[in-house]
Amino acid sequence: MSATATDTKYVYSFGGGKADGDTTMKNLLGGKGANLAEMSNIGLPVPAGFTITTELCTYYYDHDRSYPPELKDQVDSAMRQIEEVMGAKFGDSENPLLLSCRSGARESMPGMMDTILNLGLNDETVQALAKSSGNEAFAYDSYRRLIQMYGEVVMGMKPQAKEDPDYFEDILEKKKHEFGVEFDSQLTAENLKEVVAQFKAKVKEVTGKDFPTDPNEQVWGAISAVFGSWMNDRAMVYRREYGIPHEWGTATNVQAMVFGNLGDDCATGVGLTRDCAIGEPGFNGDYLINAQGEDVVAGIRAPKRIEETLAQDMPEAYEHLDKIGKTLERHYKEVQDIEFTVQKGQVWMLQTRNAKRTGFAAVKIAVDLVNEGLITPEEALQPKRVPADGLNQLLQPLFDPSAKKQASEDGHLLTKAINAGPGAATGQIVFHASDAEEEYEKDKNVQMILVRRETSPEDLRGMRLAKGILTAFGGASSHAALVSRQMGKTCIVGASELDIDYHAGTVTVGDKVLKAGDWISIDGFTGEVFEGKVDTSASEIIEVLINKTKKPEDAPIYQRYSQLMEWVDKHRTLNVRANTEADEAEKSAAFGAEGVGLCRTEHMFFSRLDDMREMILATDQATREAAVMKLLPHQKEDFTKLFEAMAGKPVTIRLLDPPLHEFLSHHHLEEDPDLAHKLADMTGKSKEDIHRRVEELAESNPMLGFRGCRLGIVYPEITAMQARAIFEAACELKKSGTEVLPEVMIPLAGFAAEFKNQAKIVRETAAKVFEEQGIEIPYLVGTMIEIPRAALTADEIAQDAEFFSFGTNDLTQTTLGMSRDDYGPFITKYREADIVPNDPFQTVDQSGVGKLMKIGIEGGRGVKSDLKIGICGEHGGDPNSVMFCHRAGLNYVSCSPFRIPIAKLAAAQVALLAD
Repeated sequence: MSATATDTKYVYSFGGGKADGDTTMKNLLGGKGANLAEMSNIGLPVPAGFTITTELCTYYYDHDRSYPPELKDQVDSAMRQIEEVMGAKFGDSENPLLLSCRSGARESMPGMMDTILNLGLNDETVQALAKSSGNEAFAYDSYRRLIQMYGEVVMGMKPQAKEDPDYFEDILEKKKHEFGVEFDSQLTAENLKEVVAQFKAKVKEVTGKDFPTDPNEQVWGAISAVFGSWMNDRAMVYRREYGIPHEWGTATNVQAMVFGNLGDDCATGVGLTRDCAIGEPGFNGDYLINAQGEDVVAGIRAPKRIEETLAQDMPEAYEHLDKIGKTLERHYKEVQDIEFTVQKGQVWMLQTRNAKRTGFAAVKIAVDLVNEGLITPEEALQPKRVPADGLNQLLQPLFDPSAKKQASEDGHLLTKAINAGPGAATGQIVFHASDAEEEYEKDKNVQMILVRRETSPEDLRGMRLAKGILTAFGGASSHAALVSRQMGKTCIVGASELDIDYHAGTVTVGDKVLKAGDWISIDGFTGEVFEGKVDTSASEIIEVLINKTKKPEDAPIYQRYSQLMEWVDKHRTLNVRANTEADEAEKSAAFGAEGVGLCRTEHMFFSRLDDMREMILATDQATREAAVMKLLPHQKEDFTKLFEAMAGKPVTIRLLDPPLHEFLSHHHLEEDPDLAHKLADMTGKSKEDIHRRVEELAESNPMLGFRGCRLGIVYPEITAMQARAIFEAACELKKSGTEVLPEVMIPLAGFAAEFKNQAKIVRETAAKVFEEQGIEIPYLVGTMIEIPRAALTADEIAQDAEFFSFGTNDLTQTTLGMSRDDYGPFITKYREADIVPNDPFQTVDQSGVGKLMKIGIEGGRGVKSDLKIGICGEHGGDPNSVMFCHRAGLNYVSCSPFRIPIAKLAAAQVALLAD
């Protein structure tokens, strides 16, 4: 003990029908401690105990893993209360009280920290326990469990790597084999005495120390181990994954032991008040007769199902537990995950917490609780009830869990990489977009996975036909990732273990070689890649909204989803648009898009590559204009479809953005040896001229090169053609009675002069088209804020711009100086080292990129108070980023079609939080 005493209360008691704390003190007592206190207060049977607060954990780490001097007296006082309530004495040689020591953070972190049971046993108290229980085998089984858990957790004997010895399990397995039994529970008292003796000898051999026989030493060793486990590797990894701050700390709960392993009238289990896989009501879960708590989850014995057999095995206990479950669900207004022990027919509650659930179950449970009158729609929309990202599971196909498990067991897991596009996909390997098209022409029902080192816009047609996309390079905002999410395709990127040989038509992973046509399966939720087929099932919501293969009245999942989205639309104030082109526009509308926030016009050019390449190879403006104008009718046709699908909603169309080498490069000439000859015939130029032009187009850093508005400034005919296609399509639709609202977006403008240059062409072209068509339509001209200078000089750009849209993919890239295609190899290490809290290409870097966005918003609206501002980077579909956009005052976010419901839910959640 050290430091100066204070009046701080670190220890809170519970049990015996009363408690010092309650559920409102979760931050101080942790989730487990607060709920143990609450259950005590509402009269449920809770073994007495005490909670040492999260503040003490902070003190422990701030003071070199030492305790404040007043802690010992507070713990001693709480120990006396436990003894009084439970009618037993800790360390007593006649009626010994045993204790457990468990962690309990604010947010549930199952299995991440340490637990020690049966504290207080030694060679003397074990005999007293045998006498008081009348069960010598039980007493020595409890003793060997304590030595094993304490030895591993407190004394450092737990194996850390696969090759490390498992000292205690090795001894136990040898003893079971020696005595001819299968399960621990079959060992006799004499057998267990031998196990205990060998366990203690092994502790001395490995650690050089005797197993502690002083019960108080055991308790303090356990408390320190639990606090110490807050910073173990698995706990830190878990917190990073789920955004739990390291500085929160954990509470520690010391509680009287109750025993489910005293005989066949005893049991232990984990129950749920509703099925958290599919959301069906009814008490369910796992239990074991004559077992301690860790046996249920350890997999040593196959547990029984509560809903199937507990009512027959222990009818009174089942009835009591079912009643307790209903009480807790009504009290917390939420489905509960409970841990219980039945000791000699008496039910004891060891824990309750809000249950984790799948996305499917989350929606069903939340809507059902509203329909049952237990909660309000506003409560149903809380992020912890229905995490916005959980809607992914309702929209995407999933692998059948048993089929996936079997594939892993059969050794078919090939690798794991960045999960970029959610869902599950099984298909035959194709390496080129042209191969995908060829296979599709042969069989419209073909299932394919496009496997590439990395994708480019030229791969778009193949990506559309494939069930999923797998790349060896790239990150969460790579081309493959962005487009796959927009299409709703399953996608895994950055699978660096893949060795792809296009010429041989093979992909090698370790000692396995797969070729074109072989089957693989990819899980876009987990990033796992499997050899062979894994069965999937379709999403009911997609069947109703998109495929129209099921009626709403026949789709219970859709009905609950629809009800939830009605509440969402009522409460959100942030609009949600789609990043989409013509062929995805109807799908976007079906998901409820309130317009188009980003139409990437370059995707349209890849269906007319010859005309585009003729324009690129032109050496004079007349030839270039002639080639560009060949693209006009095709752009116009696509814009017409887009305007029709959106039916009067705003449609933001970004002018040509990518550099020209994406349409013609050395890569293209190498992949198609006849291309140079074809281009020479088409343009009348020599092959040498073509190769020279390709060399001119090559760039060292194309993301910062000749692209965006820079193309339009040097080649104004491109801007003029695209503007003409937009306004001709709009005017013709307006004449036919269809409302249109085009918004023309200038990409990559960093100088006000760049924007003015391009806006002038757009507005002049609009005026010409209006005069020709004899009709005018409202429209806006704005810009994409995607480089830092644009955000910093937003006040200058806003003088002429009518809207801003933050292109956060490039804004993140240019602000961080971090390539979104090359950050994969180090971003995991950055997260593990707590350099960044999240992948900045998935969640907005609020303190860096976010600060630039706020500067841009303030600058723009300082000039025009009603300036419309949105976001069209892929962050627009990330719940945390959506919430940031709401707080920053944006008018809308725009995201991939399949992210629209997720963005809407996040927008409603942040609006309710602000109320």
